[in-house]
Amino acid sequence: MSAIGITGSADGLGREAARQLLHVAALAAVLARRWPEVPSNAADPGWVPTRMGGPRAPDSLDDGYRTQTWLAVSNEPAAQVSGGLWHHRRTITPAAEVSGVAFQDELLSRLAALTGIKLT
Repeated sequence: MSAIGITGSADGLGREAARQLLHVAALAAVLARRWPEVPSNAADPGWVPTRMGGPRAPDSLDDGYRTQTWLAVSNEPAAQVSGGLWHHRRTITPAAEVSGVAFQDELLSRLAALTGIKLT
């Protein structure tokens, strides 16, 4: 997984940001596990110069979206995968919890509680 520095990560907003970053990859992993015929991946665009990222963000805006569009429409064998976490068209290793079935099932349970939609 990429090294991510989050200030105030022991509590409050920083802690929630770190927790949510784990859930993006976990959701792709659980969808890939439950519906292997439907490609599902998570993409980390990097720190890009958007309104949120600001003008000094070091990554390229182009590189930020290219992985997403490449995974969505490419016929290249490298893009015909599921359950991966991607950064700039390369797979990266998510946190160990992401591949745990119990963690994935807990995520689905919490999402169902929040949205009222249960994925089966």
